[in-house]
Amino acid sequence: MTCRVQVSETTEEAVRQAADAIVRILRDAIEERGWTSLALAGGRTPRPLYLQLAQPPYRTAVQWERVEWFWSDERPVPPDHPDSNYRLAAETLFAELAPPASRIHRILTELDPREAACRYEATIRSVFRVGPPAIPRFDLILLGMGADGHIASLFPGTAALEEQDRLVVANEVPQLQTTRLTFTPPLLRAARAILVLVTGEEKAPAVRDALEGPLDPQRLPAHLLRQAEGQVLWILDRAAASQLAGHYGRRGSSQPSADRG
Repeated sequence: MTCRVQVSETTEEAVRQAADAIVRILRDAIEERGWTSLALAGGRTPRPLYLQLAQPPYRTAVQWERVEWFWSDERPVPPDHPDSNYRLAAETLFAELAPPASRIHRILTELDPREAACRYEATIRSVFRVGPPAIPRFDLILLGMGADGHIASLFPGTAALEEQDRLVVANEVPQLQTTRLTFTPPLLRAARAILVLVTGEEKAPAVRDALEGPLDPQRLPAHLLRQAEGQVLWILDRAAASQLAGHYGRRGSSQPSADRG
């Protein structure tokens, strides 16, 4: 596993750094294999990133028609609901990039969550042409991180953190009184690259814990990223990085973070 941290002075610069990294990773994958796989993140943080990717020069920097689009998690709402992660991507990315509908693989949230998880796992295996027990390897998984250290919809203390066999599960989240659909730790760990975009001072304690605290994924699910097989790139604005003890550079410079796992 290679872990790198890039700290940008502003949120806008962090978004540009993330867009540059996405383009680089996807273009390399397309050049190598002719297609690429991307799992999108949800929540509020990705919106400016998706808007950036939909504008020049990023809009024409990748053969977007060769991308297979997935989501690392989803909320149990219809696809046209304001809280839908699919809707966020549809309104920001797909409206401009217009990828083929056959390459957009949304989670069927209109189904029972457990049935939706089973079907999504089947879809992933079908696209990657990988049967169990093998684990598909995404070229890139985009993630944010909550102030509680959750990634995708793997929240502290929830059952999905212990999942070792399934790729996608319906994860009960008592602290939110809901059930979320989420990629599981084995699927996250197998990715060739993971990009974590975190901005804002309210995330600073979790960023410090994720990168410098003692390993404990049950308490802080972002610690799972220390066990990743591929490259993990953290892109932070200065506010989110403000409590880090280590020196991680300025204006997008980077260096490996310590492996405390």
